[in-house]
Formats: sequence, structure tokens, C-alpha cells
Amino acid sequence: MATRFAAVGRKLAVTTLVLLALVAFSPIGNLLLYPLESRFPAWDPSRGAPDGIIVLGGSIDTDLSAAHRTPVVAHAADRMLAPADLARRYPNARIVFTGGSANLVATEAREADYTAPILESLGIPKERLILERESRNTWENAIFTKQLVTPKLGERWLLVTSAFHMPRAMGIFRKAGFDVEAYPVDWRMGGRDGLFAFTRNGADGLGKTDVAVREWIGLLAYRIMGRTGELLPGPGKD
Repeated sequence: MATRFAAVGRKLAVTTLVLLALVAFSPIGNLLLYPLESRFPAWDPSRGAPDGIIVLGGSIDTDLSAAHRTPVVAHAADRMLAPADLARRYPNARIVFTGGSANLVATEAREADYTAPILESLGIPKERLILERESRNTWENAIFTKQLVTPKLGERWLLVTSAFHMPRAMGIFRKAGFDVEAYPVDWRMGGRDGLFAFTRNGADGLGKTDVAVREWIGLLAYRIMGRTGELLPGPGKD
């Protein structure tokens, strides 16, 4: 703006503000999230009890937890609540939590270590918990968990993660040779009825768009790396 290209700078500034307003208040975030969250339906309990329940990390802020020496749930609290309910309904199912640290700089803080006390406080006995604390991403979640539990042919395992993350997670577990059933939680939108709804809360629109864009980039990257069999994995597909 302070150079001889000030006119171009003003146009860029106005364009940026307009785009920011569109993302913040328009249904763009909903339109990006809906194909992700609606890809897998709610799990059908009529098929019978599962043999095991896998919970993906992503709820605990390990840095804040380490700083305050107590678990800090930053987001996606449903990932903590759902396994507690499932554990009560299916007392014979094994409960696995998989999550280490996603930090680029390695630390001793591991998400599994801070999640265990939460799950125990919600009524899951310590002896039922299997903790995988070395994984740094969803691919390692799948690989390390499979090595840890060695699933047997015919066993039924549920995969608990956020609905928007479920397509990528299911595709990765399938690629890793671990057959799991989707148990989506932590929805960010109500469904098709709110698909074209505008919002007066700009932070809400920006938040949804941020989550959706990161997940679509993740889907594309994992497909290019060969860690999923298709761009948008769905029910009954490889």
C-alpha cells in the first residue's frame, strides 16, 4: 500500500475482505462439510455387539495438558463420551484409544496418557483400556492399532471419530487391512436442512470452512500417497 502499486494493493485488500465475509457468513462451510459428514450413516446396533471399539485421538491438547498437568479437552469431546457409553452397552468389548503426539517437535506428552484418566472417570475400568501412544497421524493410528490388537477374522471393530474425519479414517484403516465399522460422532452441522443456511456468527462460518478445507486437503494428500483407495471413501467401498 505504501508503494507505487497502492492501487493494486487497495483492490487486493477489498477482494480479501469480500472473500473473508463470504466464507464467514455464507453457507460455504456447510457445503464443504456436508459431503464429509453425511458419507457414513449412524452405526446400526441391530447387527449385534462389537468385539472391540477403537477411539481416534484428536480431542486432547497435549501441550496445554502438560503445562497444567491435567487433561485439557480442546475440541471433539464426543470422542471421549461415545466410548464410555459404548463400554457400558457392550461390557465384553475391548476399548482401544490410539493417539500419541502430532507435534512436529517431539515431546514426552502423549494424548493417550491424558485420555486414560478421562475414560476411567467416565466409568471404563483401567483393565479394559488398551492404549496406543506412539502414533502421530491417522495412518499410524491404523497401523499401530492393528499391530497392537491383532484382529481375528470375523471380529467386529467399531471406529469412533468425528463425522467429518470418518471418510479419510475408514479409507486408511481399509488400506491398512483392518476391517472396521464406522461410528461417527462430533457432527458440526445438523444435516441437509441447514445446507444453505447463512449465519450471523462469522467465527462459526470460518471455523466450519477451516475444518472442511483441512479435511479435503488431507483426503487429497492421502489419496496421492496411496494411503486410501479412493478420494472420498464411503460405505462398502475400498
